[in-house]
Amino acid sequence: MPLKRGLRLGIRALIIATIASLVLWGAIAGLPGLSGVLLGAGIGGSFVLFTAVSVLLTANTTPSTTMAVVLGSWLLKITLLVLVLFAIRDLDFYHTVSLFVTVVVVLILTLGTEVWAIVTSKVTFVG
Repeated sequence: MPLKRGLRLGIRALIIATIASLVLWGAIAGLPGLSGVLLGAGIGGSFVLFTAVSVLLTANTTPSTTMAVVLGSWLLKITLLVLVLFAIRDLDFYHTVSLFVTVVVVLILTLGTEVWAIVTSKVTFVG
């Protein structure tokens, strides 16, 4: 199934991006950089990958159920993102630039990898 392939490759991209960011930001900013990377990878990776998981979990339901679950999960993700960012805004244990850069890199890589995996999947077409 193309979406499972996309999810699997998206997870691999997340792991690779996280390791590369840990090495880079650990060297640049030390422990706060590592903390920023872990927060950023968690935020960015979960944002993209939870959507794919919610679609997979509702694949055998009606389209309206799938859309309701996807929309509900999106609203939940936005709410959790706002709460997490609000909770950590005054804390100083993480490097803000490493958090931002990691979120952006992880979002682009996981989403791009998922799209590439789905588009290049070989599926049987009967029509």
